[in-house]
Amino acid sequence: MQILIIEDEEALRELLDYEFRRLEIGVLALDNANDALMAVEDCPPDLILLDLMLPGLKGLQFLDILRREGNDVPVIIISARNAETDIINALERGADDYVTKPFSFNFLEAKMKAVLRRGGEIKSSPKFSLGGVSVDLEAHKAFSDGQALPLTQKEFELLTLFMRKAGRAFTRNQLLNSIWGYDSSLVSRTVDVHVASLRKKLGDKGRYIQTVPKIGYLWEISNF
Repeated sequence: MQILIIEDEEALRELLDYEFRRLEIGVLALDNANDALMAVEDCPPDLILLDLMLPGLKGLQFLDILRREGNDVPVIIISARNAETDIINALERGADDYVTKPFSFNFLEAKMKAVLRRGGEIKSSPKFSLGGVSVDLEAHKAFSDGQALPLTQKEFELLTLFMRKAGRAFTRNQLLNSIWGYDSSLVSRTVDVHVASLRKKLGDKGRYIQTVPKIGYLWEISNF
């Protein structure tokens, strides 16, 4: 595994570099996003830890470039900025998670494992299962403990997205854009109604869909 760290705070950058090498994890630690763009092309990382306030190219600008080019490498923001608007903005622009400074290495490591767990076979497989809930994309069916779920088209798409990106928090606008094809806070109630219906049809497994206060929803992988 190769981790790319983009952090201009020298003490933190060196600490993270040390901790990953101690765990025998490959790591490249850089202090700016311009060099990181070249590094991503030369040696694609498995995960990126990205600070927001960087010299030159800013963190979110770097993230925008990645996503615009179709690069879906997992990105965790590490930043001292803890305002709700900063977190939501980063998630909506393609970040997979957001960790505010200061943080413990154990906490960061847990976040990384959760993000990486979303990858792998579940991204490409037509059939996948989490916690007793399974989806068959070819048959366009979903099951709970082997019993077929009577889902609408949008509910099926929501469930598929949540499970593919288990552990990732989605804002309502992200879900509107992904599932319905438009982005407007004026109709965010649409998401709430469909999530409530999906939870009900999942029965006791509806607890997997967690509400993230002031942000949106996620499929909580720690619940199974």
